[in-house]
Amino acid sequence: MSEQTERDGDYEKHGGFPVYRADPDNGGPHYGRLVEALRVVQDLAVSTAPPQDVIEQAAEQAEALAALLGQYRVPEGRSPSGRSIALPGRGSLLMLPWEAQRFGADGVRASGVFRRYHMGGNGAAHGGVLPLLFDDLFGMVTHAAGRPISRTAYLHVNYRKITPIETELFVEGKVDSVDGRKTFVSARLTDADGTLLADAEALMVVLLPGQP
Repeated sequence: MSEQTERDGDYEKHGGFPVYRADPDNGGPHYGRLVEALRVVQDLAVSTAPPQDVIEQAAEQAEALAALLGQYRVPEGRSPSGRSIALPGRGSLLMLPWEAQRFGADGVRASGVFRRYHMGGNGAAHGGVLPLLFDDLFGMVTHAAGRPISRTAYLHVNYRKITPIETELFVEGKVDSVDGRKTFVSARLTDADGTLLADAEALMVVLLPGQP
């Protein structure tokens, strides 16, 4: 949480969101290992063609893992997933495993790769994962700028070039303007040479008290 929002005594009353604190130990020394192993399994699940006996073994092991983890379900906000700030994608399997390089009121910059799991076809990232990347970035942008809890009201993505998988890319976003509860933001996705692959603009709206 930024210093500005900590000084705002009403911050935790904006919308229906509880304030989830960052997990101080990132889920413990092995949580990052678990998340990365699960990401590799996701990649392999869409990029391998094993024989039936191996598929059967893998299914049994996956079911056993699900049964093991299923004993420890917790309410929203208590899992280290999404709160492990030091891990790629904040330790969330839903979020893309990108890492922030700059996080401040002047904007947010992150780097990462689209993995095999994110491929849409012909070596390109699926078009649907780009809005996910931008939407997550815009949440960080508004938070870094000290804006209260907001929801995405509008998100527009321009696909400029094919976005490759397994190639380091960079995404950078900032607040363009603020009008009451409205925060207008924009971002660019580029490769290492600075070639523009996609850009986006969005409207983030501050939630009213009690609004989910």
